[in-house]
Amino acid sequence: MPDIRHEDRVAQASHSPAAVTRLAASWRRSMVKHGLDPGRPPQLRRLTAPELASRSARLDEFLAIARPQLDQLFQLVCPTGCNVLLTDAAGIVLEHRVNASDAATFRTWGLWQGTDWSEEAEGTNGIGTCLAEGRQVTIHRDEHFYARNTGLSCMDAPIWGPDGRLLGALDVSSARADHTERWNGLIAAQVNQSARQIEAAFFRASFPGARIISAQTGEADDALLLVAVDKDDLAIGANRAARRAYGLEKEGKLRPRPASDLFGREDEVTGFEKAERAAVIRALARAEGNVSAAARALGVGRATLYRRMQRLGISENPGRLSQG
Repeated sequence: MPDIRHEDRVAQASHSPAAVTRLAASWRRSMVKHGLDPGRPPQLRRLTAPELASRSARLDEFLAIARPQLDQLFQLVCPTGCNVLLTDAAGIVLEHRVNASDAATFRTWGLWQGTDWSEEAEGTNGIGTCLAEGRQVTIHRDEHFYARNTGLSCMDAPIWGPDGRLLGALDVSSARADHTERWNGLIAAQVNQSARQIEAAFFRASFPGARIISAQTGEADDALLLVAVDKDDLAIGANRAARRAYGLEKEGKLRPRPASDLFGREDEVTGFEKAERAAVIRALARAEGNVSAAARALGVGRATLYRRMQRLGISENPGRLSQG
């Protein structure tokens, strides 16, 4: 019995009443909502140079902050034949990193600046599905909607802005046939970490002069809570994780409120402070008590970490940390 064609398998899964998996739901969106045909010839949507320049200009500050992280991520994944892409919230590739020897291949695939990788344009794919669902995804080879994209593996993570809205997606893609799902999992973890670092750096840059309070959630995704507090001790900004944790406005400008309303009275040890204390202790323990190394791991200055340690009652001596 001959193997079923990819486009036929996608069509059957999309129209099946039992299409309840996230992948099948994405295929269905691609076919039913966007009217795409999984077997159609390649018709990549590419922006003109002026159109791309206009889109990039709108996110100029964000891109300036993201570029060092893109370079760092590329150095990690380029030996495996991968490229790195950063898109806006519409799925337009604004930045890419690729080895010169692989450039022609990735350009042919459309993994290049100015290309539209939204679900509306390309159906189920790492970038488009990540943006459509607002979550980290890996789309491996024949999980793609279009038959022509089944040679790709794409690992993506969303990047959320300081206002809680989706800013874009960070993508690592590979066209190598020997990239296994297990290997993709390792790359996906690094993509997610890099996306969170970009997110945190842009959040801090968006509130100059404010005190940034940070803590890990302790949840499975270990999301970083970030709250910006001004000189009057008013909380004036919160990232998406903090907005969700504290029931704040889901999107848009945060209504200023006393920081104590979020964290509790100043004479209490709050849940946020406990989480922050645990995060600082973990960083110090991993750095074997080296405050400078711990500060780098937490993304803060050494003096800032000393102030936090003093406020949280944490000793610099790692031998005493477990007693705190």
